[in-house]
Amino acid sequence: MEVKTSLLDNMIGVGDMVLIEPLSEDTFIENLKKRFDHNEIYTYIGSVVISMNPYKSLPIYTAEKVEEYRNRNFYELSPHIYALADEAYRSLRDQDKDQCILITGESGAGKTEASKFVMSYVAAVCGKGQEVNKVKEQLLQSNPVLEAFGNAKTVRNDNSSRFGKYMDVEFDFKGDPLGGVISNYLLEKSRVVKQPRGERNFHIFYQLLSGASDDTLKKLKLDRDFSKYNYLSLDSATVNGLDDAASFRTVRNAMQIVGFMEDEVQSVLELVAAVLKLGNIEFKPESRCNGFDESRIKDKNDLKEMCELLGIEQSVLERAFSFRTVEAKMEKVSTTLNVAQAYYARDALAKNLYSRLFSWLVNRINESIKAQTKTSKKVMGVLDIYGFEIFEDNSFEQFIINYCNEKLQQIFIELTLREEQEEYVREGIEWTNIEYFNNAIICDLIENNKNGILAMLDEECLRPGTVTDETFLDKLNTVCAEHQHFESRQSKNSKFLTDHSLPHNCFRIQHYAGKVLYRVEGFVDKNNDLLYRDLSQAMYKANHSLIKILFPEGNPAKVNLKRPPTAGFQFRASVGTLMKNLLTKNPNYIRCVKPNDKKAAHIFTDSLVCHQVRYLGLMENVRVRRAGYAFRQAYEPCLERYKMLCKQTWPHWKGPAREGVEVLLKNLQVPAEEFAYGRSKIFIRNPRTLFFLEEKRRQCLEDLATLIQKIYRGWKCRIHFLLLKKSQVVVAAWYRRFAQQKKYQNIRSSALVVQSFIRGWKARKLLRELKHKKRCEEAVTTISAYWHGTQARRELRRLKEEARNKHAVSVIWAAWLGTKARRELRRLKHEARSKQAVSVIWACWQGTKVRREYRKFFRANAGKKIYDFTIQRIMQKYFMGLKKTMPSMSPVDKSWPARPYGFLDRTHQELRRIFHLWRCKKYRSQFTEEKKATYEEKLAASELFKDKKALYPSSVGQPFKGDYVEITKNPKYQKLNSLAEDKVLLADVVSKINRANGKGAPRIFLLTKKSLVLADQKTGQVKASVPLLDLSSVSVSTQSDGFFALKLKEGSTSAAKGDFLLSSDRLIEIITKLHRIGAASADRNQINIDISDEFLVQFKQDKVCVKFIQGTPKNGNGVACKRKNNRLLEVSVPSP
Repeated sequence: MEVKTSLLDNMIGVGDMVLIEPLSEDTFIENLKKRFDHNEIYTYIGSVVISMNPYKSLPIYTAEKVEEYRNRNFYELSPHIYALADEAYRSLRDQDKDQCILITGESGAGKTEASKFVMSYVAAVCGKGQEVNKVKEQLLQSNPVLEAFGNAKTVRNDNSSRFGKYMDVEFDFKGDPLGGVISNYLLEKSRVVKQPRGERNFHIFYQLLSGASDDTLKKLKLDRDFSKYNYLSLDSATVNGLDDAASFRTVRNAMQIVGFMEDEVQSVLELVAAVLKLGNIEFKPESRCNGFDESRIKDKNDLKEMCELLGIEQSVLERAFSFRTVEAKMEKVSTTLNVAQAYYARDALAKNLYSRLFSWLVNRINESIKAQTKTSKKVMGVLDIYGFEIFEDNSFEQFIINYCNEKLQQIFIELTLREEQEEYVREGIEWTNIEYFNNAIICDLIENNKNGILAMLDEECLRPGTVTDETFLDKLNTVCAEHQHFESRQSKNSKFLTDHSLPHNCFRIQHYAGKVLYRVEGFVDKNNDLLYRDLSQAMYKANHSLIKILFPEGNPAKVNLKRPPTAGFQFRASVGTLMKNLLTKNPNYIRCVKPNDKKAAHIFTDSLVCHQVRYLGLMENVRVRRAGYAFRQAYEPCLERYKMLCKQTWPHWKGPAREGVEVLLKNLQVPAEEFAYGRSKIFIRNPRTLFFLEEKRRQCLEDLATLIQKIYRGWKCRIHFLLLKKSQVVVAAWYRRFAQQKKYQNIRSSALVVQSFIRGWKARKLLRELKHKKRCEEAVTTISAYWHGTQARRELRRLKEEARNKHAVSVIWAAWLGTKARRELRRLKHEARSKQAVSVIWACWQGTKVRREYRKFFRANAGKKIYDFTIQRIMQKYFMGLKKTMPSMSPVDKSWPARPYGFLDRTHQELRRIFHLWRCKKYRSQFTEEKKATYEEKLAASELFKDKKALYPSSVGQPFKGDYVEITKNPKYQKLNSLAEDKVLLADVVSKINRANGKGAPRIFLLTKKSLVLADQKTGQVKASVPLLDLSSVSVSTQSDGFFALKLKEGSTSAAKGDFLLSSDRLIEIITKLHRIGAASADRNQINIDISDEFLVQFKQDKVCVKFIQGTPKNGNGVACKRKNNRLLEVSVPSP
């Protein structure tokens, strides 16, 4: 198509009806027809868009068209729905005004498609990004889901919305979508069980049977044949141009994008299949002995399959279809249902099941598309609601739908006609009042709280006694007979008595769109919308994941005897809320017009279009816009927006805003007839004047932007220059420092070289002098040595000569003495031999004599002597062997040599004992006083805990250090150390157990001879100080845990906050030291040690039992403390 560059350039017909000449109904219709014949389906009335349904696809919704209308003024291009969407989006983004787009028109006029085009345009022009694109895709994909479950084919529209939809799309300050909220109004649920001739049930039934896979249908127990289901009409099951199978795939994909889980989709399809199965349940009458008729199910196969789908017991649902329980105060009465009542109950269940499923779908979609942030949001609402309906047979649904359209028409009148005229009068603008039809009288006829049709219908439904549609009609004839827009043949108004076009069981209302005849049959039942409580309770008993959510009133524990609100009351409240919501937003109107009733392209029915133009009030809208001003704005925002166009008002105007606007327009030389001054607003007649101001503002903003850029660039360059200058100074200073350091290092290096050379020269000179001196000393020594040697050799020769002379004398003398000695020796030997012979003889005689005496003695004492000798030898051998096999000197060495002889057993054991005592004495003699005290503590611990506490064996090999936190060395605890009056005997980190949750808090535990102190581990602040005189006993368990309770004496000052429950890995050492301090002190009683797996601990005013059990704690192998109740703390200890 040819691209239009202006609203007036190369225009087919007139693009804005405000500019048509002459203005009449005929020229209005002719202009619409001319543009429709040339595929120009959009026409303006000021800011209102008229949309004609072309009944065919047009190439005017491409991405190029989106870019063409993006950020363009409303009247700049040819009329298009994109122009209105862009205007609304930019007003929301730039001016922070919440927007709503009201799309109205008859059924089949293209409202649903128009809402899709608006949403797709907004999605295309707003921001980009992964998260933003996800939100946009979810918002757009919610439409196919709601259309499948809420749209159906009617005689006027193949995709008619059978529910009202209002979507609030939320944006952030940048104009990016954050999420949305969908509200639905009055789903036409009667269509589930019955459809007029030529119409279909909701799309989803046909899409499921046509597009689901064979496996899916098998799981849902369905067949593809439409004729097998009573709720599906057969005369219009297939629609030209609709591919139900492809639509089903689209719906499944859309549900996945929106965020439905696979099990949720399956649950929804199961409920849809259950509705189809429910329609196939048929009943037969059966007489009872009491004369009453009751109903029975003919074929239970469909009931069985339905119960399997929903997880309901077949007998429960079967009884609910046959009996009804009525509750009155404390009494319950069960009555049987006849066939007609059973069919009513079946259809009521089907309608409620489907309508509640639809409401759940809307809520589920809202959960997925709602905004995740809690920041302030801008809102754009899009209203797509059923159009005005006039059928051959109009019932309660058409009455409610047309009431909603009356309210929308009233808003249109309020905001576009009456409010505009009232604003001119309020602002003091010269104005000729234009007459128009105000439909407030029709809205009052329907919704008046006392005499309105809906109020009387509710009153009739709630009154006791027999209530029928005829009694409701009688009441209308009595109350509304004189109303000029109400007609009934049975009313008091005589002019309708002979009107044969008005049947007796009908009434007629003259709506703004024309007269509509309503058949009163079914009004009361549809308004009551009752579902038997037995059916609700049967549904609640289902195992299906959705059924319990859809039927909460079936919960026996929450039985509510209060009557639920009627359908009319709920819809009136919903419409009231919708109207209040719309009135808070800036409205944008799209008035959809249907060109013909045949749903065919290129056909323009003048009478049908003329009828729609009349009841939509489009002619009055044109007259108001022609007589009025196209644009109006308060003086303050107008001056704020355009003040840069005049030197007198820029940058600040100090006078009143109106005077500033006058100066501004005078300076711009705007013709006086193009604007008017109101009391608080400036009114501009022609849009071209507004375009002129916007263009001047755009040019001025460009100049200002250039100036700002220039100043910014200058500032940036100055900042850059100053930074460079500062950097240069720093670099220069550092370089000069570096150069001076380098120069100093060179001079210092040179000085060191010179110094080293000088020192070397001096050292070598000194070395030469020392060497010369040494050589001189060595020469003297050598000469002296040679001289002394000569003298010594001379003396040696003299001495040797003397020695040789003396030796010769000695040799001669020695020879003489030798000779003399040999002579004497021979003499002595001779004498000795003579004496020895005498001695030998005497000795032999004495020996003989002795032997004779000994023989006598030996024969008397030989045995005892031999025994004593043997024992002596054995004892000697035993001690010598014991000496060699003696054990080590360690007191813990229990080895001892084996006993060699049995008679030495007692001696052997006594020696072992004596040896052990001796080596223990030797071992103790090596101990220091500190080591003796440690061993005494170990001995005391053994007496207290051995074979009593499972933790004791692991503590034997651990030395008792006392100070484990180095309190004297750690500066953080110096203040804490100074607070202790006596020497700190023990300092360690323990856990103080909280009685509320069983968790521990780390504390520093200090023990002195007089008191114990608990302090914070991080800060060292004292939390508690307890004198040992106030301590009565200590309780521990027999397990391998480290828990212990310090119990204080009742009435003592320290007992105000209760006992202490602590935990420590060094429990044995802590309690041993406490016990030894009590035992060593004479002024206080000894501290009792209570070892038990269950003991009481006093916490302030309450006593809590601490119980120890064996088990596997959740945190692994450690000990876990858990609070069971206010009186019990349970400690779980790992099994050994």
